[in-house]
Amino acid sequence: MSIYEIILQRRTIRKYKQRKIDKDILKKLINAARHAPSAANLQPLKYIIIDDPETVSKIFENVKWAVYIYPEGTPKEDEKPVAFIAVLIDKEIKSTGYELLDIGLAVQNIFLTACAEGIGTCLLAAINREKIISTLSIPENYTLNSLIALGYADEKPIAEECEDSIKYYKDQDGALHVPKRKLQDIIL
Repeated sequence: MSIYEIILQRRTIRKYKQRKIDKDILKKLINAARHAPSAANLQPLKYIIIDDPETVSKIFENVKWAVYIYPEGTPKEDEKPVAFIAVLIDKEIKSTGYELLDIGLAVQNIFLTACAEGIGTCLLAAINREKIISTLSIPENYTLNSLIALGYADEKPIAEECEDSIKYYKDQDGALHVPKRKLQDIIL
């Protein structure tokens, strides 16, 4: 599959098979992030792999899911992610200016590599940072930016052309639909 096909296929996933992801694959995802462009090549991002079931469960309790379709967008017990990656900023390297560039580029590399491996991802920023920092014992010189939920996909969201709303929704069969603005509407 070409990178373009992977980009078009990738969707946010919120239902996961309860199958463990091999640690080497999780490290591969972070290696892909490591190769993303970084402003001034400072590379201030650090990552924590969370794949211990007990810790994954504690992290899950401190995450809000899919505001447009809450509570239906929250994974059920047998749909929860099997791993998370915490995305951190090392403030000793760079304390500001990382949000829009470094994180977006690195996370997209993780998403595309995961998709190529058959792994679903969901970026989570509506999180209880204080509790997660405490659970993971993150030192003060790091800022917790976001989490990436991971697991082998157990749903196939449908990308469709946006008609009147960009809000994603579930149909009567429970399939997630994700409206995308039309190409002719975004090229000026």
